[in-house]
Amino acid sequence: MTLNQQVRIFKWVSIFEGISFLLLLFIAMPLKYIWDLPQMVEVVGMFHGILFVAYVLGAVYLFKPLNWNFKTLLIVCLSSVLPFGPFYVEKKYL
Repeated sequence: MTLNQQVRIFKWVSIFEGISFLLLLFIAMPLKYIWDLPQMVEVVGMFHGILFVAYVLGAVYLFKPLNWNFKTLLIVCLSSVLPFGPFYVEKKYL
């Protein structure tokens, strides 16, 4: 697999991880805590968890090929826990 393909896959994981986080924060969590409907948190939460792990592993995997320094890797990984953070990473570092 070429580096361009790896980066393209990481971009898609980044986009889906960011969307799943926003769905979890702004749709699923209000449904659970305001209207007592926890079902969406279970589904979106599991999907987001898988994407989060894939995102962090992808960032670590691309650390050397993209010549990131440790600070950049830390920023990329910490951005995964911020709303809209993965979109920032996708635009700035990829």
